[in-house]
Amino acid sequence: MAAEPTGYLCLVLHAHLPYVRHPEYEDCLEERWFFEAMTETYLPLLDVFEGLVRDGVDFRVTMSLTPPLVSMMTDALLVERYTKHLESLIELAHKEIERTRWMPEFHDTAKMYLRRFEMCRRLFVDKHKRNVVGAFKQLAETGKLEIITCGATHGFLPLLQIQPQAVRAQVAIAVQYHQETFGQMPRGIWNGECGYYPGLDAILAEQGIRFFFLDAHGILFADRRPRYGVYAPLFCPTGVAAFGRDLESSKSVWSADEGYPGDFRYREFYRDIGYDLEFEYIRPYIHESGLRIATGLKYYKITGNDLDLSEKQPYVERDALEAAACHAGNFMFNRQKQTEWLRKFMDRPPIVVCPYDAELFGHWWFEGPAFLNFLFRKIHYDQKDLVCITPSEYLERYPRNQVATPSLSSWGHKGYCEVWLEGSNDWIYRHLHKGAERMIEMANRFPKAEGLLLRALKQAARELLLAQSSDWAFIMKTNTMVEYARKRTRDHLINLANLYAMVMNGHIEEKFVADLEWRNNIFPNIDYRAYADR
Repeated sequence: MAAEPTGYLCLVLHAHLPYVRHPEYEDCLEERWFFEAMTETYLPLLDVFEGLVRDGVDFRVTMSLTPPLVSMMTDALLVERYTKHLESLIELAHKEIERTRWMPEFHDTAKMYLRRFEMCRRLFVDKHKRNVVGAFKQLAETGKLEIITCGATHGFLPLLQIQPQAVRAQVAIAVQYHQETFGQMPRGIWNGECGYYPGLDAILAEQGIRFFFLDAHGILFADRRPRYGVYAPLFCPTGVAAFGRDLESSKSVWSADEGYPGDFRYREFYRDIGYDLEFEYIRPYIHESGLRIATGLKYYKITGNDLDLSEKQPYVERDALEAAACHAGNFMFNRQKQTEWLRKFMDRPPIVVCPYDAELFGHWWFEGPAFLNFLFRKIHYDQKDLVCITPSEYLERYPRNQVATPSLSSWGHKGYCEVWLEGSNDWIYRHLHKGAERMIEMANRFPKAEGLLLRALKQAARELLLAQSSDWAFIMKTNTMVEYARKRTRDHLINLANLYAMVMNGHIEEKFVADLEWRNNIFPNIDYRAYADR
């Protein structure tokens, strides 16, 4: 083995979106969540990673590509709609170059957007033939990227634990789908919202999972005091490793007030030409109803705290990239000093685990992909103390770790499930539990279904999983697209109730099942028997 470094950096990007697919509409507003994330986060990250590989930069990233996101990335309808969306953005960028020709404070930014959109088209359409999942798979084969899974629909497992079959199904169906997609079993899992409860690791171990992630207090409040805090993993009694989030590095990136993304040189997220420009000019690029929405073209920088959007100053890409380079250097320096100090108290190099939502990089923090690009290049070229690592590589190097049971925990406000269980969303759980009870009953009663019965049972499992998505409870809590979240929860539960009645009565309507298969087509090879008692 090569000489040990001072410390390890484990960067984890959680790439997830709720499953949103509406073939019944020509222009679905919520599908734009996926289009925006593709253009602003997933393709720019792919471009950064491929550039690092091309230039011989040795880096490591752990990335959860969740089953709902992978399903959308590989869905023919959504891929076609995204391609058209990308062409529309390129058309708009060309118009913006003409509109700003005599506006020097905006013209360079307009040209920047055209370059970025054309890069996305070149990467998505020309290079990877609209198969972005295949592109990430190729990166994983280089050893630079470790792809892990997540619960089948990002269910919040601590609040499903009263029915172990429901938790097991979330994990088992995700593992099956990952294996189908990437050709190998996932070694790790991102439990939705970092949700953990004692006993969950037994289900993970049963499905072949070797590691997962927790917020810091899940490790620090384990049933035995962790000798190395969050700077080494714990082994649960089942042998599954739990890696804890480092609070210091998280704060410097997550916090819009104290962290890097709040720098005044960075792009302002909330001012967009979809709201600023004349309606008739922008109309072809917003929702078909005429509802003004963000287009992704934004010309202003943060400028300062507590300023009205009308007071923002023009964005300058060069200044923002200089800021990203400086912040990458600062992040690296801080991790070097952090691990240098920690190394004195440990029998091994500390591992600093830095988990973030992938959408932070590019969507919320426009310069985030550039920050990562600078960071990995600086780590590779400018120092030798800090080494990037994946959890699997760490466990291979250090197979002996302290045994303890982490505490029930999540990330999010207060860290104990409150975001997903409070006044705005607590009504959903009695219905989710009843739906799971019915699914378990059907799986046990019909273990060898065929024909239309098999189709109905598979669709019932899909509807339950989609209802269990933690995204709906989160949206209700944050008070954003609340009606949509409520409708999705209700619709899937009603679909499940209708399927249950048909199955149990022995009168299944093929047309009803076919319509649901057309609308909610996630997990084509789903095994409904995952809900059966063991």
